[in-house]
Parts: sequence; C-alpha cells; structure tokens
Amino acid sequence: MKNTSDQPHPRPTLFVSYLILTAMVCGALVMVVEVLGSRVLGPFFGVSLFVWTSLITVTLVALAAGYAAGGIAADKKDSPHYLFGIILVAGFLVLAIPLTKGLVLKMCQPLGLRLGALASSLLLFGPSLFLLGCVSPYIVKIAAREVRTIGRTVGLFYALSTLGSFLGTIVTGFVLIAYLGVDRIFQVAGILLICLALIYFVIFQRRWSALLILALPLFLLQTGSPAVKTMANGTLATRVYSKDSFYGNLKVVDYSYGSNHTRELIIDGLIQGGINMANNQSIYEYSYFMEFLPYGIHPGGKNCLVIGLGAGVVPQWYEARGIRTDVVDIDPEVVKIARDYFGFQLSGDIIVSDARYYLIHADKQYDYVILDVFNGDTTPGHVLSREALQLIKQRMTPKGVLAVNVVGSLKENNFITASIVKTLRTVFMTVELYPTFSPTEGSWGNIALVAYGYPPVPFNAALTRTFAVDVFAREGVDRLLGLKFDLPAQTAAIILSDDYNPVDFYDSWVKENVRKRILENTDWDILI
Repeated sequence: MKNTSDQPHPRPTLFVSYLILTAMVCGALVMVVEVLGSRVLGPFFGVSLFVWTSLITVTLVALAAGYAAGGIAADKKDSPHYLFGIILVAGFLVLAIPLTKGLVLKMCQPLGLRLGALASSLLLFGPSLFLLGCVSPYIVKIAAREVRTIGRTVGLFYALSTLGSFLGTIVTGFVLIAYLGVDRIFQVAGILLICLALIYFVIFQRRWSALLILALPLFLLQTGSPAVKTMANGTLATRVYSKDSFYGNLKVVDYSYGSNHTRELIIDGLIQGGINMANNQSIYEYSYFMEFLPYGIHPGGKNCLVIGLGAGVVPQWYEARGIRTDVVDIDPEVVKIARDYFGFQLSGDIIVSDARYYLIHADKQYDYVILDVFNGDTTPGHVLSREALQLIKQRMTPKGVLAVNVVGSLKENNFITASIVKTLRTVFMTVELYPTFSPTEGSWGNIALVAYGYPPVPFNAALTRTFAVDVFAREGVDRLLGLKFDLPAQTAAIILSDDYNPVDFYDSWVKENVRKRILENTDWDILI
C-alpha cells in the first residue's frame, strides 16, 4: 500500500487564505500603532530615549500577554467568531486613540517624563496591542482544525505576519505619516480592522446585519483638537498650521493679546523659534546670542553656515549684515514653513540634508558656523561628538567662530553641559559659555557656547548695541549678553565621542524641566 504521507495535500480553502491575510494585516497594524505612538506622546513627553523605551516595553508586554491569553481562549473557544470578534474590538480601540489621547496625556503628565510616558503608552496602546496579540494563537488553533498541512500553514502565517510588520513599519514611517497625519492613520487602521472582521461575518457567515456596525465608527471619528483657544490670561492662541513630517510634528501657533501678535514654530511640542509679527524680529534671547556673540568676536566675517533652520531668524540676520549665509536642515517641511509663515528669504544655499553628512561632503569654509539643532528634548549626539566637532572645524576659516545653542544646566545635574564644554576644548583653543539666563536666578536654560581656534578675544558689545532687539527680548539681551560663566574646575565631565555619547541618558533632568516649563506656559489643546 502506498504511504499516505506521500500523497499531495488538499489546497488551502478560501477561508484559510483569508486567515493568512488576517495574520498579515494584524501584524502590519501592530507596528503601525507602535511607530505612531511616538508622535502621540511627542508633544507632551518628547521623542526621547524614555518615550521609545516606554513604547517598546508596552508593545512587548501587551503582545506577550495577548499571545498567552489568546492561546488559552482558543483552546476553550476555537470558533472563528471569537477571533474576528477580538479583531472587531481591537479596531474600535485603535479608532478611539485620537479621541482619548488628550485626556490620557493630561492625566499622566503629572507623573513626570518617564512614568508619564510609560503610563500613557500603556493606557493608549496597551489594550489594542493586547487584543492584536491574541490573533496569532487563535489563527494557529483554527488553522490546525481546517488543514492537514499544519506545519507549512503555520509557518506561512508567521512569515506573512512578520512581513506585514515589516511593511507596516516601512509604509508608516516612510509614507503615511507625511501624507495622512497621525490621527488619520489611526482612523484608517481602526476601520481596516473593523472591516476585516465584518468581511468574515458577512462573506463567510452571511450575517448581513453585521454591516450595521459600520455606522458606529462615525461616532469615534474626530477632526482634531481646537485650532483656536482663549488662554486663562486672555491671550488668543491660534494654530495656523499643523503637519506631521518624516521628522516630527510641526505646528505654527499665533498668540494675540491686545496690540501684541507673536508667532511660534513648535516641533514635537518644543518651541523652535518665535517672532513679533509687527517687525519679524525674534522674541527669544537665544537668537540674539547666536547673532551678536560671533559677530562681536569676529566682525569681519563674509560668510556663515547655519545648521538647523528653525523659524529662519538667525540666517536672515546674517544676510541682513551682508554676510552670505548657507543653511542646512534635515526637514524640507521646516524650510517651507520658515518661508510661508516667518518671511524667511535667503540668497545663500539651502541644503536639505543631515548635518553630519553635509559636513563630511562640503568643500566650503565659513567665518561663522551656528549649530542649533538641539531642541532641549533630544540632542543629536552624532553632531556633538569630538569627531563631529572636528568636521565643523575643518569647515571654518582660521578666524572662524562657532556658536552652539544648547539647553543645559550650570549647577545641579550639569554633567552633560560640562561634557559638551570638555569635548569642545579638545578641538578648539577657546571655549566660552554665555547663558541666556542669570545663574543667580536659575540653574538651567539656553546656553550659547562660543568656540574658536585662537586665544580669547573680548566680546565687543559696542558693535552690537546699534542692532535692533525686539521688546520681548530686550531686557534679557541688555542685561545678560556678553556675561560669561565658568563651570567649577572640579565639575565631572567626559569627552563625548561617536563611540560613547550618553547625552540622552544623563540629560533627563533637563529634559523633564523643559517639558514642565512648556506645559506650564503653552495651552495643552494647542499642543495636542
């Protein structure tokens, strides 16, 4: 008699093919939820190491719990009805994320940066990820009953589920975020899960009444948080632009109070520049420090490189002095916003590129280099290592001056500030600190670091006294510009390198204080 194991197995049924499709779609949407999580938490908790740690932790724990619970449930109730019922509920939970995120973020914010990010991740994404984790063991149980080629079929399930996760990650990060926006992607993902369940009930079970469920998502769709909000002090805050780019959540917000009208650029919930709409001048002191300090030390410069565009205030100031200025920024949307909303115009080159990549491949030298890519929440270590600073020095003329804008601490928890200074001193002969705040009144804030490759040159304040300063920043600039601060000689510090650059880990205290200040002074509905 012929061995039956050698006989060809029956072809998979249409239902098994649909199970395979289900595994692939659910695998993709798991990664969609995880990737989008950083954009949901960003305005409140930043896009830092702690946020990503929280998201990955919640994803792994929720999926593991789902695998276990799904396996137990599948052994007790192995009907496909339960599988697609789970997917249906998961769809509604994903659909509800944009609707509930504001409440959850506000509720978790008092817990601080780390616990707040973890709790928010757990409440917003944990339930839907748990249910999606239940899907795989349920599919395996049902497939074991439906087909004889169980090993091959289960292998195909896991392979396509992993392929779905890969596609979900790539498509979300590289395409969807920039074209649909975060809330819309959650809505599409939720509706896709709901439709996946309804197709089973309608096509395979002939339950046409299930189509009535399609009306329910309409109650969970939202158009976004208010674009106009009157703050407690009577200031009218208006969000005039909002978009998710490949690199962050971008917002332009106008503030009006009486005759005052200002405008700010906000990236991932952090202010990246602001102007007085009456004169297009910066309302923040640090911009003037980036302009006046290098010029007051080396007034004869002819060209400038600004790394990090923001609202475009600093490069425009150099251009107005007749200094040809090039700008490097990684995000083309930031360039567009600076032009459309902040009046940014430039005769020099605008290079859309990673700063480190440009520094490696550029063949120009500059009299001024302004490094302003640090948002107080994440510090790109690859442009603040000894090797990166050596590249910057190669792009400078012999009399060139580097000005770096960082958010740091001068007293408590000043390890990273001291390490940045120590690293700069391995490359430049002179390194000076100019805080934009009084060290006697506070310990942290924006700090202008000035570095060059020759002996100290006194800052010539007389050269900058004739330059205009906006009324919102005038008091701070007049009082603090040119006042140096020296860290105590015994301050602990390391040299930051490409191999070892723990900025995000050791700078958490500053990050938490930055977030706290922003949430105290910015309307939460505008951020969300």
